Amino acid sequence: MRALPVADPGIPDHRSPLRFLWWLARAQAAPLAIGIGFATAWWLAQALVPAALGAAIDALTARRSGELIAWSAALLGLGGLTAVCGTLRHRYAVFNWLSAAYRTVQLTSRQATRLGATLPKRLSTGEVVSVGNSDIAHIGNSMDILLRGVGAVLAIGAVTVILLATSLPLGLMVLIGVPVMAIAVGPLLKPLHRRQHAQRDLQGDLATRAGDIVAGLRVLRGIGGEQVFAARYGEESQRTRRAGVRVASVESLLEGAQILLPGLLIALVTWQGAHFALDGRISAGQLVAFYGYAFFLIAPLRTLTEAADKLTKGHVAARRVCRILELEPEIIGGTQAVPGGPLLDAESGVLVRPGLLIGLAAADPDEAIAIADRLGHYAPGAVTLDGVPVAQLDLTEFREQVLVADNAAKLFSGTLREELDVRGEPAGLTRALHAACAEDIVEALPEGLETRVAEAGREFSGGQQQRLRLARALTADPEILILVEPTSAVDAHTEARIAERLGKARAGRSTLVCTTSPLVLDRADLVLYVEHGKVQAEGAHRELLASCARYRSIVIRED
Repeated sequence: MRALPVADPGIPDHRSPLRFLWWLARAQAAPLAIGIGFATAWWLAQALVPAALGAAIDALTARRSGELIAWSAALLGLGGLTAVCGTLRHRYAVFNWLSAAYRTVQLTSRQATRLGATLPKRLSTGEVVSVGNSDIAHIGNSMDILLRGVGAVLAIGAVTVILLATSLPLGLMVLIGVPVMAIAVGPLLKPLHRRQHAQRDLQGDLATRAGDIVAGLRVLRGIGGEQVFAARYGEESQRTRRAGVRVASVESLLEGAQILLPGLLIALVTWQGAHFALDGRISAGQLVAFYGYAFFLIAPLRTLTEAADKLTKGHVAARRVCRILELEPEIIGGTQAVPGGPLLDAESGVLVRPGLLIGLAAADPDEAIAIADRLGHYAPGAVTLDGVPVAQLDLTEFREQVLVADNAAKLFSGTLREELDVRGEPAGLTRALHAACAEDIVEALPEGLETRVAEAGREFSGGQQQRLRLARALTADPEILILVEPTSAVDAHTEARIAERLGKARAGRSTLVCTTSPLVLDRADLVLYVEHGKVQAEGAHRELLASCARYRSIVIRED
């Protein structure tokens, strides 16, 4: 059996939920077919037990010891076959469940990486999280149930043939009764589908609300808004709960139908079979066989209603996955190789010259962020690298050469070494920690760089997180590094040391620092002053202090 997950999940067909589920089934066709084979053998082995038992009883009644031994051996063989096929069926069911779930996670993760900044603009955090929390399980269940579902249909068909061969009226009862039960369950599936979809949307919204509250808890406490947002969360939680109750009400009807409808059919078949035995139209062994089939049919018939339920849930989950997969990134790249040279934003006039540490001081901080986004090709703009429009450059290679590091970047969970050493170069990490003045953070940790970091690095203060993010950016060592307010959360003494070490750490590389800190700007090789989206003045920090009153007012205010 192959290892999971697969190296390449493939190119999905996300034109509709059904097409996506069919694509998943085809992607794992071999293990799915093998699992269906074992499931079919498992069901059929059980289906033949009542027939063998009835034949053994007839042999016992007629005192044919040879036949009795043969049929007893057949029962033993059927039991062994059921055990072996049941074990292998379950093994392949788990494999197919995991295969579908892992493949879905790989596809959505790859798409999230491809979309980048587009994803949070188009979908809420809760909706994306719901894919990993519940939707992959439902998609896995839809693949798992195919094994037992197909086998159940074949088992019902085999039992019907046996019943028809034994007694035409009893066989017709089963042949007609099964489709009638399937039709009877049908009206419950559409409202279930609708209510499950509504519940999942509410769950996604609730997860988004919870994430927003947790992320902004410190601010909410500062303005006294905890109770207001807690009340809103409570209201949304109750709406989600009521949606869950509505889903459960339909599911309970399905559960009841799984017992009631097969039970009515079984009672009818058993009652008619008993009358045939009394009339002498069937033997005692055949009557016992009919009783056995009456109880056996409960399992495959219930499996069919279970299949309808799980396939419906899988369809709802696949719709959410397709919604993610059908999104297109706002920013796409070209095919040209990335050259070396100056990076120019024609709209503002900001030019990142090779080998220089350049400071960018903007009258409005949002203008600096907008310029950084355009230079990093995260927003559309007339930006060129060595005269070539960045929209024509290979995006993956461009991202390796041009890195934008801002304070919205997150620290991920895992060891601190794994989080910071993005190039796998311990010596480079040591230099980056020194340049970012983050050595004391590592030294204070119980296991140093091997200490595990919690989600979003929440055990670190704001200033510590900022220094660690700076160290990670320096470790990446791109040709062009764009830093957005890298020292806004640290004290003046630490900021002065970072400003002194940054230029040395980036010697020979291009660095643009968006900041109004005089400590950092004083260490820059060149300073650009931006106002109204345009470069208004450039020169050394001290020159601009003397010649540009607007620049001086902004820097002095910062000081």
